[in-house]
Parts: sequence; structure tokens; C-alpha cells
Amino acid sequence: MTVIAHVSDLHLDLGARATLRAERVLNYLRDIPGPLDAVLVSGDIADHATAEEYDQARALLDLPWPVLVLPGNHDRRGPFRAGLLDEKPEDDELNRVVRLPRGIFVLCDSTIPGSDAGELSDRTLDWLEETLAGEAGPESGLPVFVCFHHPPVELHTPYVDRVRQFREERLAAVLAGHPQVVALLCGHAHVAAATTFAGLPLLVGPGVASTVPLPLEGRDPVDYELAPALAFHVLDDRRRLVTHYRALA
Repeated sequence: MTVIAHVSDLHLDLGARATLRAERVLNYLRDIPGPLDAVLVSGDIADHATAEEYDQARALLDLPWPVLVLPGNHDRRGPFRAGLLDEKPEDDELNRVVRLPRGIFVLCDSTIPGSDAGELSDRTLDWLEETLAGEAGPESGLPVFVCFHHPPVELHTPYVDRVRQFREERLAAVLAGHPQVVALLCGHAHVAAATTFAGLPLLVGPGVASTVPLPLEGRDPVDYELAPALAFHVLDDRRRLVTHYRALA
């Protein structure tokens, strides 16, 4: 069985409000007995992408479980690399593969510098195709999770749908014929949501900093009072995936 804790959109800005909400979620993960195979943080870790924000994030993400991070539209590749990955602060696309004992995580950079919307570039899609045919191929015998920040579908939240991941048909074409991929995991929407894409589960991690309600709820476009939340994705030995969402009031 593979168990992944999924958090997203911390938007750490050194302020008390964002800090307290992030601490509530991350301390919850720090204190649970587990085990967890990984903690995925699916972007917008910092709000302004400053070195100080990434220093704060690094301290908060010092957890007893493997932590996987990828950038969101509020992050910047150079400071992200330097602050969270101990790499040179280069601005190149930030795509990585992490192989753990019970799963392979393909972390794709869906950001477009200077834009809140997202897209997987041709270069990233070529890399993803090569990765799914190579080190994350079916020969490993491990389930593969493809992860990025921007959801590639409309979630019926207009505030976010206008800045989702676009040109998604190219991603669907790459995913076809790779049965080892068991799910797509993303963030950005500040909402706990579950749908499908290219015949696969598409699971959206809820926002820690805030929540984006549906229009039918009659609330402001962004709600800063609803409780921060996280998801637990549980994949059993039959590769049946179940997601539990947990709000932390």
C-alpha cells in the first residue's frame, strides 16, 4: 500500500496568518504516527518567491517523511531551486523524477514565467514521454504519479479556471499507453476536488492559505476563513486509489 499526504498552496509570506495555517497542516503531518510514503507539496509554496520565504518553507517542511516539492505560479524557479533543493539558482524548467520504495513521482513544471496560467511546454512533454518510457516505465513494477501545479481541466470555479493549465490535449496524448500511471496530482485551485483526465484520476490538493468556493455557495471568490486542509491518497495492492480529504479547523 502506498500512502501520500498532499498539501498545496501555502503562499508563505512571512506573515502570521499564512504561517499559522501552514503550521496547522504541517504540524499535523509531523505528529501523526504514519507511516507515509511521501508528502507532496504541489506548488505556490512561497507567495513572493523571496529567499526568506523559502527559508521559512524549508523549516516548516522539515518532516519525518520524504517531502516532494514542485513550483507554482507564485514561485520562481531560481530561488525555489536554491532555497528548497540546494541547487544553483537557474531559471530552467524544473522537472524531476523521485523514485521511492513504493512509487515513482514525476514532478512536472507547469509554470509560465510572468503568468498565473499554466502549460506544459513542448520540452517538458518530451521529457515526460522519455521518462514514462524509461526510468518511470512499467518495467519498474512501481505505480507512477504524475504531478504538476495547474489542473488541466475546468473545475467550475471561474476564479481559477481562467488560469488553469491549457493546451492539455498534448498532455493527454503523452499519457496514452502508459498504464503504470495511476493518478495525476495537482494544486493551484485552492479547492479539494476529484475528477478524471485522460482516463485517469485527477486529484486536486486543497489550498492551505485559502479556499476558492463554488459560485453557487454565494461567498467571496476567495475565502480566507474556511479551515486549511490536506489530502491523503491511498493506493492499495490492487492499485485501487482512494482519497481522503481532511480539514483542520
